[in-house]
This record gives sequence, structure tokens and C-alpha cells, in this order.
Amino acid sequence: MKRDINLVSAGFALTALTYGLGRFAYGLLLPEIRNDLALTVSSAGWIGGSSFAAYCIGVLIAFITLTRLGDRGVAALAGITATVGLILIATASSAWVLGTGIALAGFGTGLTSPPLAAAVSHHIDAQAHSISNGVINAGTAGGIALSGIFVVIVDSSWRTLYTLFAGIGVAVSVWAVLALPSSRHAVAARPFTFKSLGRAGVDGLCASAFLMGAGSTAVWTFGAALLQQRFEFNSQEVAYAWIGLGTAATLGASTGLLTNRFGVAFVHRASLLAMALTLCALAFYGLPTALAFAGMAVFGAAYIVSTGAFLLWGIALYPSRPDIGLGIPFLTMAVGQTVGAPAYGFVWDHAGVTPALLGAASVIALGAFWRPAHRLLAHDT
Repeated sequence: MKRDINLVSAGFALTALTYGLGRFAYGLLLPEIRNDLALTVSSAGWIGGSSFAAYCIGVLIAFITLTRLGDRGVAALAGITATVGLILIATASSAWVLGTGIALAGFGTGLTSPPLAAAVSHHIDAQAHSISNGVINAGTAGGIALSGIFVVIVDSSWRTLYTLFAGIGVAVSVWAVLALPSSRHAVAARPFTFKSLGRAGVDGLCASAFLMGAGSTAVWTFGAALLQQRFEFNSQEVAYAWIGLGTAATLGASTGLLTNRFGVAFVHRASLLAMALTLCALAFYGLPTALAFAGMAVFGAAYIVSTGAFLLWGIALYPSRPDIGLGIPFLTMAVGQTVGAPAYGFVWDHAGVTPALLGAASVIALGAFWRPAHRLLAHDT
């Protein structure tokens, strides 16, 4: 039991590091970074997109190397690359160096989830898989909230904050190495092949994940800029909104309980529609500040629940390779974010923030058209 708790806790922390600090803190600190490095909205979008593109490469590398390096080895590589990326960001003096650091941190994020899903499958009782995966997935929310807390209490430059994040990265990487057992033999019998991506049902999973990822960049890349321009938030108020977003998103740890009660299909569609409605609300002028805070919180909770539903949907398709089942929707989600970040920045630059928000909401809502087949989930459970 203690080993299981340590594994899940280390997985939560590694996810918080790579996703929350390495990937999504960029959106929180972007206004200050833009001012310091003289970035346009479009260039900021391209840099944000580089993180998501590198994430895609990281997921594919995780698929291929998991049979050779094992759960522990790939997880350690995830922590190391994310930490090096954070160091580069902290020392960036140009858009190119910043983009390289952001991309490297994104690459580490892509390496994170497959070995953690595999570790849960190999070392934790089957009855606890959904709950354990849900808790680890909610590490993203913990990292998001932590980044906001640091902005409030440290009250320093973005470079200092990223240096602090890098220090946390060293500690978390060591913890992950100590907590995850080595299990190369567990996945060696079923090596990854690209033919496995043609399994029935994968097309709907990928289409929905792609659209959700594309629309979600409205908050993850441009959320802080949105709050400052539309609602005239100062940097402290943006940080508090980020804390609220991350804190509410920790409700994603209950995804396993929600899907056990209502089913993956219902939770999947409800979370996507909640994200879309939130962006529609934020698109209109005159929204009270309190509701803007609430909207960010709802978006965060719905996003993490949605990713948890995608995770369970994918694992149901690949019960013998949970790393692939998790990696496919997360990979296509990141492809969507790679496309969505620069596209959203372009629309904002040329048409304004309201059309950009409504467009993002429409894209996410369209993703609810696809859902997992009931027979598939019934068979898997």
C-alpha cells in the first residue's frame, strides 16, 4: 500500500512539474515575457505551439523507448528534459532561446504520461487503476495552482520563477526515479508498432481530442493576456485567477469516480460542453470580475476531467498497452494545441479577442460529437 501511494504521489508530482510548470505556466507568465522580449501575440502563439509540437514528439519517443528503458527510465528522462528546458527559459535573452526552452520542456511533458500509465497498470491493483490514473492526471492542476501561488508569494520576475521551477524539477526527478519500479519486461512482449494506431474507434478518439486541444489554447496560451485585456486584471489578479483555475482543476482527481458513476461518454461530453460554454461567457464584454474568476475555475476543472475521460477512453481501446491508450489522445490533443495556439493568436491579431474566443468555443463543442462506444467500455470494465 505504501509503495502504491508513493508511486501515485510521485506521478502526481512529476505531472505537476512537466505539465503545470513546464508547459502551462507559460500562459500565466506570458504578459511579462512578451514585454521583456518584445513578442507579438502571433510570435507568442508560435512559441507556445512549439511546446505542443515537441510534446507530440515526446509521446512518440516514449512509445518507442518504453520497451528499452522501462517505466522508471522514461519517467526520469521526462523530468530531466523538462528541468533543462526550464533552465533555458529562465536564461532566455531572445525569442529563439525562449522557444527552444519552451519546446524542450514540452518534450519532457510528452515523455511523462505513458510511463506513468504503464507503471499504474503494472504495479497497482486493477480495481484502483481509474482512480490512480485520475489522481496522477490531476497533477497538471496542482502544478498550475502552484505556479500561481509562486507568482503571488515570490512577487519576482519571470526569470526568477522559472529558476525556482527548475530547482523543483531536480527534486521531483529524483523522487520519480526512487518511486517508480523498473519494469522493462512488462511491456517488452507487446512492442509499439504504427499498425496498432489503425484500431477501430481510434479515429473518433483522435478527432475529438484534436478539437479539444485546439480550442483549449485560448486559456492555456492566452488566458493571462485575455484577463488583462478584457477584464483589466493586474498581474496579481491574474495569478489569483490561475490559482483558482488550478485549484478547481484538482477536481479532475475525481474523474475515475465520475466515470464509474455516470460513464465515460457522459463525462466526456459534459466536460467539453462546460469548456465551450465558459469560453462563450468570457467572450462578452461586461462580464463581472467575479464571474471571470469563476469561469477560469470551471474551465480548469472541465479540462482536467476531459483529459481524464480521454485517458480512460484510450486505455479501453488498448487494455494491454495503457501507455499507448493514454498517449494517443494526449498526442492528438497536443497536435490540436500546436495548430490552435498560432491560429488563435492570428485571429486575435486580425479580428479581435471575441471572434477568437467564440471560434475556440465552437471547435471544442464540435469535439463532443464523438464519444466512446458503450460496448467498448463495458468490455473493458
